[in-house]
Amino acid sequence: MLRHAIVLTAGFGTRLQPLTSVRAKPAIPVAGEPLIRRIITWLAGQGVNNLVLNLHHLPHTLTAVVGDGSDLGARVRYSWEQPVVLGSAGGPRHALPMLGPTGSNDAFFLVNGDTMTDLDLRDLASAHDATDALVTLALVPNREPHKYGGVLTAGDGRVTGFAARGANAEGSFHFIGVQIVRAEAFRALPDGEAVNSIGDAYDRLLMSRPGSIRGYFCDAAFRDIGTTSDYWTTSFAYLGDRPADQAYGQRVRIDATARITQSILWDDVEVGAHSVVEECIVTDLVRIPAGSLHRRSVLRRGDQGLLVTPL
Repeated sequence: MLRHAIVLTAGFGTRLQPLTSVRAKPAIPVAGEPLIRRIITWLAGQGVNNLVLNLHHLPHTLTAVVGDGSDLGARVRYSWEQPVVLGSAGGPRHALPMLGPTGSNDAFFLVNGDTMTDLDLRDLASAHDATDALVTLALVPNREPHKYGGVLTAGDGRVTGFAARGANAEGSFHFIGVQIVRAEAFRALPDGEAVNSIGDAYDRLLMSRPGSIRGYFCDAAFRDIGTTSDYWTTSFAYLGDRPADQAYGQRVRIDATARITQSILWDDVEVGAHSVVEECIVTDLVRIPAGSLHRRSVLRRGDQGLLVTPL
């Protein structure tokens, strides 16, 4: 079983603004636990415990919640990307030397830093080992082609192309953000240059080496937190039947006379007396003054006071 993985955590998370102006997307809490810690726990629980995270946007928010990974049963190191983010292929290329020897065919897991899934990694590894593919993508049926682009495949599992969301993605498969890659797939890329995989490096690989990218077809569950709406839905789905205050972060102080309803509170939040907060996302270090009323908003701390963005 492969034990090495690169987790892609360097991106800007643009679609998740304004939340990603406070934390890097993988550092955002889901039901009280930072997403990246959930991912590492899932990986380590399946024996994948030698990890490299790439960093660019708000890197301190990631390193602060992960550290060296030892409390999660993993060894975590960091690949820094400066002055530009290197993309979904350029980032792994830059991180390759940190992985060291990875075993069979220099293969490793490559995981998106916003992936929430119950995929069985051993099954994915077995499927990869059964072929001579350079890349094996975990795929599920694309049931929302209007929302997600798709992966096009042949009957024998070979990936033949990629479709943008819309009509061309109908009948395609959805890539759920987990793959196995042999280092050879990235090694020829120039180190330090921004390159994406889908839409760039993988498209060229399909042309130069047909059959080198394959799909692993599964029914794994996955959650998307691409937008604030997705984040809201996922957070409460993971909360389940637990009390709402378990969606709160650390060091949260709420006056006994305040009323909080169906809201997500991050770390170091203070809510003043007789305040009402309904269906809000309250980010780190926000101070809500006494007597305030906020509904369906994202609250952030600004240099000159509270910043409020409608949900």
